[in-house]
Amino acid sequence: MSGISVPAGVWMALVPPLALLVDRLLGEPRAAWHPVVWMGHYLGRTGRRIAPAVGASPAARDYRRFLLGALAWWAGAAMAWCAAALLQAGVLCLPGWAALPLLALLLKPLLAWRMLREEVAAVEAALAQSLEAGRARLSRLVSRDVSALSAAEVRESAIETLAENLNDSVVAPLFWFALLGLPGAALYRFANTADAMWGYRGRWEWTGKWAAWADDALSWLPARITAALLLLGAPAAGWRALPAESRRTASPNGGWPMGAMALRLGVRLGKPGVYVLHPGGREPGARDMALAEEYASKVVVALVVIWLIATILIVMNSALRP
Repeated sequence: MSGISVPAGVWMALVPPLALLVDRLLGEPRAAWHPVVWMGHYLGRTGRRIAPAVGASPAARDYRRFLLGALAWWAGAAMAWCAAALLQAGVLCLPGWAALPLLALLLKPLLAWRMLREEVAAVEAALAQSLEAGRARLSRLVSRDVSALSAAEVRESAIETLAENLNDSVVAPLFWFALLGLPGAALYRFANTADAMWGYRGRWEWTGKWAAWADDALSWLPARITAALLLLGAPAAGWRALPAESRRTASPNGGWPMGAMALRLGVRLGKPGVYVLHPGGREPGARDMALAEEYASKVVVALVVIWLIATILIVMNSALRP
């Protein structure tokens, strides 16, 4: 990075903590300026052209739509990558003191910790008013039918959403930023958004298959890191039980952070008629919702500490060089 007297890696290592601080202070940018919203617009318009019509029965093997879905995914991924790479290259031409806040501002929309925490807390606040209010608030977070959920099941869904999206909205974007910079974080958020919009079964079975595979691949290691961070300080029994719990869901990744959260809290989590995590656990209550937010917050703090330690090591390594 030109114009600075400290290693470029120091500035890059400081970007995620500053981005998380911006997230805490300012929250989400307006939709008109939000890159994930732009990704959603592209996926929505493209998906309407290549997916089967609403109500159509999925074909047993629809290779044409699979190919179209894969090509559309790659086109969108390339646009996200190139836009982020150009922005990062431009910012890195500036002095480090200017590049650091600008890069943090560019990374922030690819993270969504404050919004996730507030939305999950709002579910418990709504439940305090009535079960119907809690269901209505939960419907903003999940795609499943919430009309028949009990209060405990509403909390289960909210805690699962917190755990899974802790990975999708915080840990995984930062993981890919650490490896590939801003383009890596942008690529991951595009893949995750594509999976959310296209990766469903039913009529999207073949159109969204590549999107689902890509998200699974990019989330594989971050999901396990998220689970490990959630279990920091937990008894050894929780660590031993986690692999078996993670296999209870169809997703190769979602069961890891959700299973870790269930074990950490000692509660049962599940999707009615689909799976149950930690079936021997108790029903979650209001206190468990607060604890889930506390444990997730500790993961975010751990990430900041890890990055700061990395920064110190970079500085020390630079100072020791002849």
